[in-house]
Amino acid sequence: MNSLFKALSHPVRRRIIAMLRKGPLASGDIAAAFDMSWPTITGHLNALKEAGLVSPEREGQSIRYRLEISAVEEALAFLMDLSGTGKTDEEETPT
Repeated sequence: MNSLFKALSHPVRRRIIAMLRKGPLASGDIAAAFDMSWPTITGHLNALKEAGLVSPEREGQSIRYRLEISAVEEALAFLMDLSGTGKTDEEETPT
């Protein structure tokens, strides 16, 4: 969970996540949206991959990245529980 929040702490990574919400994108398309070097973008994509937020798929000679919704849902559930807006353990246990 720590790597997930660390990955989300950088504004470039949050922008990449927003881009991927619309669907998978090739790494070149992601890089083209930023005025940064290729190694810098690769570092951001690797941080997102290590946090489980994106998954790479080889397509020919390019790599497409897809948003992993389950990791986003896990972070959201944690934040909702922390703020008191999520389900409590008592609500989840059937009687």
